[in-house]
Amino acid sequence: MIDLHCHSTCSDGTLRPAELVCLALREGLDALALTDHDTLAGLPEFLAAAQGTPLRAVPGVEVSVQFPKGEMHILGYWIEDIRSGFNEMLAKIRGGREIRNREILVKLAALDMPLGYEEVAVLAGGDVMGRPHIARAMQARGYVLNRQQAFDRYLGYGQPAYAGRLHYRPEEVFECIHAAGGVAVLAHPVFLGLGIKPLTALMEELAASGLDGIEAYYPEHTPSQQRRFEALGRRLGLIPTGGSDFHGGLTPYVRLGRNRGETLQTPGDTVDRLAACASTYKLRTTAALA
Repeated sequence: MIDLHCHSTCSDGTLRPAELVCLALREGLDALALTDHDTLAGLPEFLAAAQGTPLRAVPGVEVSVQFPKGEMHILGYWIEDIRSGFNEMLAKIRGGREIRNREILVKLAALDMPLGYEEVAVLAGGDVMGRPHIARAMQARGYVLNRQQAFDRYLGYGQPAYAGRLHYRPEEVFECIHAAGGVAVLAHPVFLGLGIKPLTALMEELAASGLDGIEAYYPEHTPSQQRRFEALGRRLGLIPTGGSDFHGGLTPYVRLGRNRGETLQTPGDTVDRLAACASTYKLRTTAALA
């Protein structure tokens, strides 16, 4: 069982990286990737916890990129060489989050739902703070019933408290991931909200710009969507991956390695294919630095 998409307390999850490893072992996973939002901070703890266990730990990250309808997320795997400037890119993105968070709090105050910055920061535990933490603070204050309501009514794209932030273009992120010896995968394509023709055109453009894979197996994908993403990936030569997008207590209905209660259908050779692809980028990086 393979799960290549989960989050820890270093972004917006509720379990420490080491706790995710323990949970993955209990659930019988063969491989797990930690893909926190815009940060690599949890990877040392994650990799150390998995060392000497049967679990194959994949270092990863989830990066938000520029997209006209809101946000597109790119998963980067096997990133090891941070001399490429990838950490600097992530730092700038996190700085954009900081500006955005404060703008959201101003908008919420104008909607008679004031929240203190420190009040939200406590929920983030000192790591990357984002809209899920603001949603939790809103729920704690009784402004909304739950996290989903906070996003649907206030924090989601196009809602009254939504605020944009710094995003790089997809091709810039692909280039930076490759320079760091990693591979780039489009996360949960269903959330792009595109029909078959525009999605196909976008995927062709992304593949030509350096995209390496597509997250075909995901809990929010219907069976027909999954088949569509599989077929699109095959046609474009993209590696099909899968992940639960596990956040711990924030999404109690999501389990590691599961898709609507069933085992994720991530192909057994996925991790090897990603690692092989990453090796080609690592060789290029090494040659360029020589």
